[in-house]
Amino acid sequence: MYRIFSILFILTIGSMSLFAQTDRSHIRMGNRLYRSGGIEQAEVEYSKAVTKNDRNPQALYNLACAYMQQNKDSLALAFFDKASNLETSKFRKSKSFHNAGVILQRHQMYGEAIKAYEQSLRLNPNDDETRYNLVLCKRLQKNQPQENKQQQKKQQKEEKKQEKQEQKQKQQPKDQMSKDNAEQLLQAAMQEEKNTQRKLQKAKSQPQNRNIQKNW
Repeated sequence: MYRIFSILFILTIGSMSLFAQTDRSHIRMGNRLYRSGGIEQAEVEYSKAVTKNDRNPQALYNLACAYMQQNKDSLALAFFDKASNLETSKFRKSKSFHNAGVILQRHQMYGEAIKAYEQSLRLNPNDDETRYNLVLCKRLQKNQPQENKQQQKKQQKEEKKQEKQEQKQKQQPKDQMSKDNAEQLLQAAMQEEKNTQRKLQKAKSQPQNRNIQKNW
């Protein structure tokens, strides 16, 4: 199993403007909720922080983590990307790439996951968690073509089986029609035979009558 590294960034308290205090207070509230298991409520607080300051990389990162924990992967990837673009700390930036790699790996997008892990290691070469995921992801990528071939063969086999069933279903009405036609033809032939016999019997009887009449 790959290892998830979705730590939350704790904010230090210092001198800040009233505007900054507002978005950071939402982050602190979100962190408390996140740690206690209230992920959905934490998401709300982080969203408020982003609304107050959409260029706060810590708010963006923490919101992405909340999305990730709820399997809202598309949103999580988008916000990890935004956080990495704005973040100036290499350590925090590397975590955005790491978590993006985890999501991509989870969806078997191994090529893109490998790129994300490699980018994370460039920023933080000492991260063993990322290195472990990278090695695992490369191994899975090698096995993927073989798995895809097996799935394709299975799918082709099922498609051929379905085609045979469809052909059989199409042939059945034709065979039934041929059988019905044969019976109709046989009945028509028997009726024709009867008609012919009647004509022959009638033909035989007529000359005899004429001969008798002539004799008279």
